[in-house]
Amino acid sequence: MVRKAFVIQAKPGMAAEYERRHNPIWPELEETLKRHGVANYSIFLREDTGELFGYLEVEDEARFQQIAEAAVCRRWWRHMTEVLICASADSPKAKEETLREVFHLD
Repeated sequence: MVRKAFVIQAKPGMAAEYERRHNPIWPELEETLKRHGVANYSIFLREDTGELFGYLEVEDEARFQQIAEAAVCRRWWRHMTEVLICASADSPKAKEETLREVFHLD
């Protein structure tokens, strides 16, 4: 199992909308995530800054990377650019910073 973490940023005043869009998440997206080996996926909000921290586990990195080819995933990313900070106005997905694991305890 590969542990992954990332940080993204909600646009000012959009954290509640970000959360609303996840409840419930699109069933087709949930199924696609699971089909690509994603498990134990959580996203946490830092209320004072709108910063979002995500954690997930994947069975295989190469299999997980293929998720970007799924149409539902690309639709979701575009849907979420309305509420997340992106690298540019025409970016197809939010600006995401991947985090490197420095400690783990089972």
